[in-house]
Amino acid sequence: MIASAAPSLPCWLPARVRLYISHTEDGQSLRALARETGLNASTVMRQVRRYESRRDDPLMDGALSALRLPQSPDTPRSKDTPQMTAPFRTLAQPAKGASAMLPDDAELLREARRLLRRLAEPGAVLAFAPEMEKAVVLREFPDGRSARTAVLDRAVAQAFSLKDWIACRKTGRISTYEITAAGRAEARRLLDADSRSAGMAEAAAPFADRHRIWEEREVMDDAGPRRIRCNIAESPVAVLGRRRDKDGKPFLEPEMVEAAERLREDFELAQMGPRVAQNWERFLTGADRGGFRGDSGLAEGPARARDRVAGALRDLGPGLGDVALRVCCFLEGIETAERRMGWAARSGKIVLRIALMRLRRHYDETYGRSGPLIG
Repeated sequence: MIASAAPSLPCWLPARVRLYISHTEDGQSLRALARETGLNASTVMRQVRRYESRRDDPLMDGALSALRLPQSPDTPRSKDTPQMTAPFRTLAQPAKGASAMLPDDAELLREARRLLRRLAEPGAVLAFAPEMEKAVVLREFPDGRSARTAVLDRAVAQAFSLKDWIACRKTGRISTYEITAAGRAEARRLLDADSRSAGMAEAAAPFADRHRIWEEREVMDDAGPRRIRCNIAESPVAVLGRRRDKDGKPFLEPEMVEAAERLREDFELAQMGPRVAQNWERFLTGADRGGFRGDSGLAEGPARARDRVAGALRDLGPGLGDVALRVCCFLEGIETAERRMGWAARSGKIVLRIALMRLRRHYDETYGRSGPLIG
């Protein structure tokens, strides 16, 4: 725990926010905080600067100002207090007792149960104006209509921002916010907890359900097109495909995600993954038992799928092929792939994006837009 001089900070406050407050208010150096928390100094610096860069968000700025230590602005800092290691903007002077305005644990939990499910609805946004004491949740419908679905206090909206349950989409006279992946996960956790308390059998796997995002997709089979439900959060590529940059454009284009899914389908069809159970394929083969050969007894479909995977990875080459294989086929996270390949932090997703652009071009040039056919 961080030894902060502000015992009145709410218990639900994330540790990274406490780092920011301890650095900007207590004057603790980044290296001292790193030693205290057991983190790397660069990690502490990134977390502190992350919140400083978000001060343009009115909810975040108001929340951090409300967490300021209750001291007079004319009170000199102690000589023994180390100076800050980086220049940060001056915190706005909050109202007296402003830290008590933030909700406590019980109120935050109650409001989260009421509001997160509203924010998770399609087309829902949170609208907030800095001069207002209330924020509203608006939902836009496909026909252009909009309706107000919830009203919340400013302090509750600020707490949601500190918890990273909402993120600012547009700033201005009226700022709009969207629910984040962390907010959706918290909404599912609360829904699972309510289902278990009600005795519903569907809540048998609460931890797994928090990390599932169901979506309907159309697939073709012998009977024609049909819609199935799939978990798009299972693949790290699908998670990156939902992220957007500052301009609102997706980080990965749908064609790149489709190319990654095509590579994974071939990988699964070729049965190239590691075996996790007993191999019974050669159990009833007489004297040849135990002399298993990878290319014997396989259907033509898996063999062709293996050739397609090998051709795609060969075209990508070292580096690009490695990250595509780990993330698209073995479903490794970006951070895990970076660590295992010895890459710099936050470089994996850039390399993956380049690999998927090259993979998409490989499929287009080799098989065309409509192929290859599975099998």
